[in-house]
Amino acid sequence: MRSIFGVAVLFVALSGGACASATSGGGAPLPAGQEAFLDTLQERTFRWFWDTTNPRNGLVPDRWPTPSFSSVAAVGFGLTAYQVGVERGWVSRSEAVDRTLTTLRFFWNAPQGPAASGTTGHHGFFYHFLDMNTGHRFERVELSTIDTGLLMMGVLSAAEYFDGADPREAEIRALADSLYRRVDWAWAATPRPPHISMGWHPESGFIPHDYKGYSEAMFLYLLAIGSPTHPVDPSAWEAFTSTYVWMDFRGYPQVNFPPLFGHQYSHAWIDFRGIRDAYMRGRGIDYFENSRRATLAQREYAIANPMGWAGYGPDMWGLTAADGPRDTTLVIDGKERTFFTYRARGVSGDFVEDDGTLVPTAAGGSIPFAPEIAIPALMNMRRTYGDHLFQRYGFLDSFNPTLTQPMPLQHGRIVPGVGWFDGDYLGIDQGPIVLMIENHRSDLIWRLMRGNEHVVRGLCRAGFTGGWLEGRCG
Repeated sequence: MRSIFGVAVLFVALSGGACASATSGGGAPLPAGQEAFLDTLQERTFRWFWDTTNPRNGLVPDRWPTPSFSSVAAVGFGLTAYQVGVERGWVSRSEAVDRTLTTLRFFWNAPQGPAASGTTGHHGFFYHFLDMNTGHRFERVELSTIDTGLLMMGVLSAAEYFDGADPREAEIRALADSLYRRVDWAWAATPRPPHISMGWHPESGFIPHDYKGYSEAMFLYLLAIGSPTHPVDPSAWEAFTSTYVWMDFRGYPQVNFPPLFGHQYSHAWIDFRGIRDAYMRGRGIDYFENSRRATLAQREYAIANPMGWAGYGPDMWGLTAADGPRDTTLVIDGKERTFFTYRARGVSGDFVEDDGTLVPTAAGGSIPFAPEIAIPALMNMRRTYGDHLFQRYGFLDSFNPTLTQPMPLQHGRIVPGVGWFDGDYLGIDQGPIVLMIENHRSDLIWRLMRGNEHVVRGLCRAGFTGGWLEGRCG
C-alpha cells in the first residue's frame, strides 16, 4: 500500500518583483503556530466532505447547510480529499475505500443518454448539478465539460492512491479507468475544433462558447489530449495558449486570469513545477511561478486598495468566485457601491471585479505558491472575525467588511458593526483548501498524479518538457 508523505524542497527564483522563496512540497518546517492552524483548518475542511456527502451514492452537495443539489466538481474534490483523510489519520483506509467505491459505482452505472430528464450524463460527461438522491440531472443545467473534468481528476487520483491487492481497491482502479476512457472529449470539440465547448443542453445542443484564454481549463485540455480512446488533437493546446493574455499586474508580469481559482484548480492535481510548454518556455517561467505571481499581485492590489473597501490589507486579501451578499447598489459613506451575489470576483491587468467581498479559499488554495503570505492571511482572518467566519467546517465561503449595517440580503447575515458573512460552505471552494494544504505539506496529490499515465500522456502531447517529465515523453 502506498504511503505518500515525503520531503522535497523547491526554491523558485522569481523575476519581476519578488525575491526567491521556498515554496511548497514539504519545504522548511513551519512555525508551530502555523502548523497547528493548518492542522485545524485542513481537518475541519475535510470533515465537510466526509460529513455532508450522501453515503448511499457518494454525491457531494454544492453547498451546505442550505439544502442543495450535488456538484459533480465537488465530487471530484471530495474523492481526492478522502485520500488526504487517510494519510492524515482522520478516516481509515477501509472507510475511504468504501466511500470511493460507492461513488465510482454510482457514476459508472448512472443512466447516460440524450434524454432531457432521468439521466445523469451523456457521451461520458455529466451534468453540472445532480439531484442529491436520484443523481439525475438537476432542472435544466448543462452537461458540463469543465465540471466533468474536475470529477475525472478526482477519479484518476483514486486510481493512483488505491493501489492495494484488496479486490475493492482493484475495482476502484478498474472503474476509474473505465470512467475516464468513456468520456468522449472529441465530441465536445465538434462545434469549433480544436477548442472544447463549455457544455451541451439536450434542448438546444452545444453552448456557443469554448474554453479560450488562460484559466482552470488547463487540466481539461490535458485530460482531453491525453485520452487513449476519444482524444482531441494535440493542436488544441496551441490553440488554447494562443488566446492567453500576458500583462503586468501590480509589478508581476503574468498570464492574466482575474479570479484566483483559475490559477489553482489545475495545480491542485498537476505538479507544474519545473515543467514548461512552448508558451512558458518563451516566457522563461513555469505555470507554478505564474500562479505565484498572480497570488502576490492580488495581495499588492489589496494593500493599494484602489476602491477603498473596508478591511483590505497585507494580511486581508483574496478575490475569486464565491457567494456575495446581494445584487444591489447602495450609497455607503457618501460613495456609491455595487454588490453581487455569486460572482467570479478577481483582478488582473485587463479586468477588475471587486465588490469588497473577500474569499478565504483564494488564500487557502494559494498556500503552495506563496505560503509566506497565504498562511498569515488565513490566520488573520480567523483571528479578526472568529466564529463569525470560522466555524465547524473551517471558513465559511466569504465575507464583506464594508457591509456593517442591517439590510435585506440574498445570502448570509450581517453582524452589525463588523461585516457581512456567508452562511454556507461551497464544495468547490472547500476542495482547494484541503488539497493545496496537503500538496504544500507532503506533495501527496502531485506525487500521485505524476504517476498517472493519462495525465503524463496529455502533458507530453501538449509539448511539456523538463523537470519531473524528463525522459517520460518518448
